[in-house]
Amino acid sequence: MEHVGILAHSAEGAALCFRTFCQEGFRRLGPDEHPDVTLDCIALARSMPAWDAGDHQSIRATLSVSVQRLARAGADFFVCPDNTAHLALEQPGEELALPGLHIADVVADQASSDRRERVGVLGTKYLMGGPVYPRALAGRGIASEVPGADDRLLINRIIFDELLNGELVPHSRQEFVRIIEQLATRGCDAVALVCTEIPLLVTPDVSPLPTLDSTRLLARAAFDVAVGHRALPTWRGGPVGA
Repeated sequence: MEHVGILAHSAEGAALCFRTFCQEGFRRLGPDEHPDVTLDCIALARSMPAWDAGDHQSIRATLSVSVQRLARAGADFFVCPDNTAHLALEQPGEELALPGLHIADVVADQASSDRRERVGVLGTKYLMGGPVYPRALAGRGIASEVPGADDRLLINRIIFDELLNGELVPHSRQEFVRIIEQLATRGCDAVALVCTEIPLLVTPDVSPLPTLDSTRLLARAAFDVAVGHRALPTWRGGPVGA
C-alpha cells in the first residue's frame, strides 16, 4: 500500500480528512487497518496576510515546505484538504516534492459521475471568486454558480470566525440552507461544499440540494490511490494540465 501525506492548511478540515481516510480503512480492510498516513501542518496564521494581499506565490512557498516534509517522512503522494490552498498550489513554480491529487478534480469527477449539470460552489471568498472550480467543472461540461456578493461575505465570515475554530452554530446552518435554496432556484442540481469545514455544519439531511462533500471525497480518493484502486497522481503543482 502507498503512504499518503496530508498537506494541512486548516486544522478542522485536515482532521476530518484524516479521520475519514482511516475510517475508510476500517470499513474496507478490517478493524484498525489503514494505509500509512502522515499529516503536516504549518499554522494558517502564517499565510493569512498573504491571502489578504493576494500573494499566492508566498503561500505556495509555505505549502511546498509541508510537501517536502511529507516526502522526507516517506509519503508517496499528497492530498491537500483545503480547497482555497489550490489557488496557490496552481501557481507556476518549481515542481512540488510529491505528486498530489487535486481536490477540485476529485469533486468535479464525482459531479460528472452523478450527471450534474449546474453546481453551486460554496467556499471562502477567495475560492468563490477564483478560477479553480469554474475550470474543473467546465472541463466536464458542468456549469457553476456562486452566491451573490453579500452572501459570499457571510459564508466567508462563518468559515473564518466559526468553522475554522470548530464552532457549529445553528443560525449559521440556517443561513447556509437559505443560500443553497437560492442556488436551487437558479437551476443548480447539486452544491459543492468546497471549504473542507463546511460539511461539518451542512450535512446531507439538512441541505436542500445534494451535496458534494469535498473533504470526504478527497479522503476516499486518497484511499483508493493508496490501495491501488486508482492510479498515482502526476500533478506536482502549477497550472492544471501544464
